[in-house]
Amino acid sequence: MGTNQSVPKITSQDKAILDLKLQRDKVRQYQRKIESVLAREQEIAKIHLQKGNKERALTALRQKKYQQSLLVKTDQQLETLEGLVSSIEFSLLETSVLHGLKQGNEALKEIHKEMNLESVEKLLDETQEAQAYQREIDEMLANNLTSEDEDAVQDELKMLQDEALGIAPNTVKVDMPSVPDSQPVTKVDTPESPVKQAEERTPVAA
Repeated sequence: MGTNQSVPKITSQDKAILDLKLQRDKVRQYQRKIESVLAREQEIAKIHLQKGNKERALTALRQKKYQQSLLVKTDQQLETLEGLVSSIEFSLLETSVLHGLKQGNEALKEIHKEMNLESVEKLLDETQEAQAYQREIDEMLANNLTSEDEDAVQDELKMLQDEALGIAPNTVKVDMPSVPDSQPVTKVDTPESPVKQAEERTPVAA
């Protein structure tokens, strides 16, 4: 099944503009034709002068002059057509702007109907009631909490705020023992001499 495509509506103003533009294009084509005739008559006059035929040269120049007068008239017609096109297009633009202003005024009137004084006062009253209710809840909770609980709540609130801002929580720094740079010295037990061992085993006379 084919889809329904919206076809733009062609108004009488659109048709008028189109007809004027078509007439303008025809006048421009006629001007180009006259310009080519002017160049040809100029060349014909030169050729007849070279041949010594002065009368034919004058005829060619008269024909050129007549074509120039036609060209002036077509310029005036072209200016008139372009002026009409511009006037109609500008009038359509003005109509579109006025239509937009009219719709804007109607929208403002509807908004003013919804936002009347009674509605605004009701909204303010509801907002004040909500704020008062929130204050009552805050006071009730504050009276039922100890100072330690309130401090804990404030600390938790600060932690949540820092987390929302991307601030890392404070950490307790623990001092760790430093790693020694030199190798530890290992004590080596050396064997005692036999004489020292004998002296230690000999009893002392009383």
